[in-house]
Amino acid sequence: MSVGQVVSPSDSDGGTHLAEPSRLAAHESESQARAQVEPEVGCSVGVMAYNEEANIAHALDSILRQDPTGQRIREVIVVASGCEDKTVPIVADIVSREPRVRLVEQASREGKASAINLFIGAAQCPVLLMVSADVVVEDGAIDLLLRHFDDPAVGMAGGHPTPVNGAGTFLGHAVHLQWRLHDRIARDAPKLGEMVAFRNVVPSIPLDTAVDELSIQALITQLGYRLVYEPRSVVYNRGPGTVQDFLRQRRRIYAGHLRIREQQAYSAPTMSAWRAGRALLGSDSFSTPRAALWSAGTVGLEATARALGLYDIVRGHRSHHVWEMCDTTKEQIQDPANAQSQHNVAVFHIVNFHRLELEIGLHGSRQLARRVADRIQQSLGPTATVSVQKAGTVVALLPGDRGSAEQAVGALVQLFQATPVALNGRGASTQVSLACGIIAFPQSGPPLSQSVAVPEFELEPAPSTTT
Repeated sequence: MSVGQVVSPSDSDGGTHLAEPSRLAAHESESQARAQVEPEVGCSVGVMAYNEEANIAHALDSILRQDPTGQRIREVIVVASGCEDKTVPIVADIVSREPRVRLVEQASREGKASAINLFIGAAQCPVLLMVSADVVVEDGAIDLLLRHFDDPAVGMAGGHPTPVNGAGTFLGHAVHLQWRLHDRIARDAPKLGEMVAFRNVVPSIPLDTAVDELSIQALITQLGYRLVYEPRSVVYNRGPGTVQDFLRQRRRIYAGHLRIREQQAYSAPTMSAWRAGRALLGSDSFSTPRAALWSAGTVGLEATARALGLYDIVRGHRSHHVWEMCDTTKEQIQDPANAQSQHNVAVFHIVNFHRLELEIGLHGSRQLARRVADRIQQSLGPTATVSVQKAGTVVALLPGDRGSAEQAVGALVQLFQATPVALNGRGASTQVSLACGIIAFPQSGPPLSQSVAVPEFELEPAPSTTT
């Protein structure tokens, strides 16, 4: 097996301007001629990777199993840009077993746009499909996108990004809200990202873009093609897990949007404050006091990131096309089919519950356990099944991947440490500490157990009751 070493194509103008209309027209004519002899629309899949050892094998598997016969997916081209981890050996091993997969290496990291231009130059099919290396594609998602190209007026189609982050934390809520708004806006005015398919009519994109899908969307639109958002085509991603990573990612994206508006005279639908506001008000993001607080906090983070992105463009001192990676978005994403069939059992126990029974009585302690269970249910959401057991024990059944379940449970334990629990309707409350363990039952293999770290608590004196 041999792995090709490819050098990035150079441009006399640095690649910062739109491709010339004559080049676009010539490229489009060649591609249309090739498309006319295709009995069924086939595609070249491009995966751009930089230090993606945690998820690249899962990403490629989720792509290849979409079309095991190769009728639709004719080739998968992985462009590895200056990888310093095991990404290249992992892909090389897959290349040795799967003839449709090709590996292209860049000696140094030159930005995602540079890698995309290598992919466009190497691709042979009339439709190109780009998938991020840190996502997992749901079964059937690629076919749902490709069907739209039976219509010659369609030039680009995009899938429905869905985060796997647990929604029981502030950052998890922020990530889910971000993509929920993206979905609502895209259904009205297509904004495509994470997994996109487009006709092979674009010879290259600007090398300094930080938002590659939007650059392609602008070019396809300017060629007169129609955009399609396909909400049934689901691709799973992992959003930022820290405020720093969230701000870094959103700052880069907004700065990239401003650059596209300046260079390519094209604005993303999500840039419209009216569309974003309407989507937010219709997203049911203020249904509970906590949801309202977290949604307001998310709006504040987004506003901060946009202000920083605007600052970068105005001052011109920061380039985002080779961006700093957000480590918390690079954790492995479990196969979505397995994640849905996996269950996690979290067992919570109210510390010093027997002493509480003596202090507040049998009825009061049972009422306390019920209130604890209600708070757990509210925090974990409607997909969790919560039940109260004897002696201050609460059991919660959570579907989904183990990592998200552990994150949600850990946040719950911290929530109880920070917020007293009401004992009755007259203002009495008490501090509750929870001990917790979690067992994951995967689709195959043995159960996996894990204790959840909790802050230290005092055994003496008993938790105080305030009125």
